[in-house]
Amino acid sequence: MQGSSYCERLSGAFWAEPLNAVSNAAFLLAALMAWRLLRRASRRDRPAEALTMLVAVIGVGSFLFHTMPQRWTLLADVVPIQLFALCYFGLALSRFLGLSPLAAALGALLFLAACFGLAAGLSSLLPAGMRGSAGYAGFMIGLAGVALAVRLRGDAVTAARIALAGLVFALSLTFRSLDSVLCGAVPFGLHWGWHLLNGLLLYLLLRAAILAPRAG
Repeated sequence: MQGSSYCERLSGAFWAEPLNAVSNAAFLLAALMAWRLLRRASRRDRPAEALTMLVAVIGVGSFLFHTMPQRWTLLADVVPIQLFALCYFGLALSRFLGLSPLAAALGALLFLAACFGLAAGLSSLLPAGMRGSAGYAGFMIGLAGVALAVRLRGDAVTAARIALAGLVFALSLTFRSLDSVLCGAVPFGLHWGWHLLNGLLLYLLLRAAILAPRAG
């Protein structure tokens, strides 16, 4: 059973992970708040609009996986997250750092490849219950790198917003990593904290993109 690695799931029932399932509402709330921010903007922002809709898709896909843990729902959970990371990094390179669309796209692809490579290297060094978190280490490093580059470029406000998102991500990754490790002490698990904090993370990232001055 695909979902059996989560502490909260003890059976194959639809609602065997109630906290993990319901906490996905954080992604829908994040998308709604970002959409309201977009509507108050002075001009259309199609890249941010697309990413906002993708956040809602992340919430739906994760809900499906945590209620019906199967191979196709695993893909519905993982693929939108990877797509958001790829597209947001490309947008950051273009909007925050002024790279051309082609350079930003190539940079985003190299970033994703580096994340996969780092995950492969780290997973063998971690305990079995924490190996699933290795795939996200590259994203945290990427956020730190973008925040630093934006700060050096002179946009302290946007850099601070991205750095704050990075801190939230570090905390959410801690919840994810300790979910199976602390099953004995916390029977209902900690994965729901990963969802709640990631909802906040994605809103903070969208907000940074929407409010940032356009580079170049």
